[in-house]
Amino acid sequence: MLIGFAVPVSGAWATPTRQVEVARRAEDLGYHSLWTLQRVLNPANSDDRTYRNVPDPLVTLAYLAAHTARVRLGVAVLNLPFYAPPMLAKQAATLDHVSGGRLDLGLGLGWMPEEFAALGVPMERRGARAEEFLAALRALWNGGDDGASEFHGEFYDIPPVVQEPRPLQSPEPPVLLGGTSEPALRRAGRLAAGWVSSSRADLTTIGRSVRIVRDAAEEAGRDPSALRFVCRGAVQVRPGGSGGPRRPLTGTLEQVRADFGALAEQGITELFVDLNFDPEITGPDADPRESMRRARAALDAFAPDPSA
Repeated sequence: MLIGFAVPVSGAWATPTRQVEVARRAEDLGYHSLWTLQRVLNPANSDDRTYRNVPDPLVTLAYLAAHTARVRLGVAVLNLPFYAPPMLAKQAATLDHVSGGRLDLGLGLGWMPEEFAALGVPMERRGARAEEFLAALRALWNGGDDGASEFHGEFYDIPPVVQEPRPLQSPEPPVLLGGTSEPALRRAGRLAAGWVSSSRADLTTIGRSVRIVRDAAEEAGRDPSALRFVCRGAVQVRPGGSGGPRRPLTGTLEQVRADFGALAEQGITELFVDLNFDPEITGPDADPRESMRRARAALDAFAPDPSA
């Protein structure tokens, strides 16, 4: 199982300087990937402080691309309804070139009503829109022999156009789909390079989601063994233990590390450690310097075994 690490993307510690420090240290330690997330805005007067001070994920990855050389750069996830296919196709292809072909593009449907309202897009029929969006995205990336492409659907209509540059990775950057419902999981199996879990996934039963994705891929005539299954590991390190029944990826550094094997046994092929969902790291009262100290300890403790 490959191991990645999420850079600081929420709370007071989410600054460019700290992102670069985490990125460089992760690359030096042999981590496979770095990850960001998307949150465009938050509802006013909300008690939920999970997504504070979240920077744009693609701009962040472009910045980190200039400070790293090997590690892959992923977003989990961009919300498709917030984009027009030509704009995302252009941004992703450009980032793929900027990073030297290191982009992993996670895509989802979105869930926060306030974001949809503010961006002027409907929440209805998100699944149908997503399938059409993916087809339009790939039409723009791949084009015909003359470089031209077009797409005509119910939601998106693109006249004959030429969009360049095409992505550096061929035929496209790996597209990973998020989602927890069975239709979303089956969509990932039919249409994507793999699936990426959410921070709220039940890690004791995540293997069930993996099986649904694999079954859908096989039914679509695809090779399930070629798919990637990426787990966002919402880690909470508690030096004294978690207290009470322990959730996976919560407890001492040793306990958290010991949970990795159980995820691999359930079919997870990639896990990235994400401290951004720990209120002790990102909450309003968290000290950014202490958050970074704990991140350094986690980077060292969870580093991939070079002999594995």
